[in-house]
This record gives sequence, structure tokens and C-alpha cells, in this order.
Amino acid sequence: MRALHWLVTLAAAALLAACGSPAPRPPDATSTISQPPLASEKGREVALYALGLLDTGYRFGGKNPDAGLDCSGMVAYIYRQAAGVPVRGSAADIARDGRPVAREQLRPGDLVFFNTRNSPFSHVGIYIGDERFVHAPSSNGRVRIDRLADRYYAARFEAGRTYFD
Repeated sequence: MRALHWLVTLAAAALLAACGSPAPRPPDATSTISQPPLASEKGREVALYALGLLDTGYRFGGKNPDAGLDCSGMVAYIYRQAAGVPVRGSAADIARDGRPVAREQLRPGDLVFFNTRNSPFSHVGIYIGDERFVHAPSSNGRVRIDRLADRYYAARFEAGRTYFD
């Protein structure tokens, strides 16, 4: 199990290192193609830490990996451990305290919010780049990676938020 976490963390580090490299600029300076901003150091730490918790069990109200995590508990735990940033409350509380970020401008470590219970901001995950996020869904009972473009999440995506500069 530790070997799997180590392998995932190593692969994530390689992926996030690529996120930190600026894309080559086209020769035409008038190009309208916008590149997402580079990940912050704290954001990269948060994304890597989140990847290390893949396959952790789900538990409603869970706030640490030993007992199990729910979505807001996972975010609060990771932000505190990886970045020293205090994040508290429900997914809606966390959304209220974060700074809005357009979907196209999401960076690793930013938060993505969904309406999964017919209630605004009822689910939260940590964006890791390439339209993917880590979250603790109650279905399947494990921390996992999903894509923003997946039919279920695309239909329920509400907003992105950041706690970083």
C-alpha cells in the first residue's frame, strides 16, 4: 500500500512539475489564446498531498484519514497539513470564504464546487490540473480522481475558488 502511495506521489510530482513550466509562446504576440496561470507553491503542495490520500475511506463528517474523510473534512485536513491554511465548515462555508476563480483559470490546489444534493455548494474537491480533481464522494466510499468534464460533474459544476495568491 505504501509503495502505491509513493508511486502515485512520484507520478503526481512529475505531472505538477509540468504544470509549473510555462508553455511556449506563439510567435504572434497578438494571439488571443489564454494560458491558465502557473500553480502556486502552496497549491502544488496541496495537490500532491491530496494525491497521497487516494483510496482513503469515506466517512460522513470525517476529518482525518485514519477515521475516514468526507469532502469538506478532506479539504480542511489537506489545506492545514500541506499549506498551513485553516479552512473550516461545510463545502458551502469553504466556498464562501474562498476567492472566485473562473474554470479556465483553475490552478492545482484550487477548489472546485458542485451541487450534488440539490443544494448549492454541497460538494467540494481539490483541482489537480488537466481538468481533474481529487475528492471524497460518498458513492464508492473512497477518495478518488474524477474529471470536470465527466457527465455527472459537468452538469453539477458550480464554481472554482482559491485560497492562494
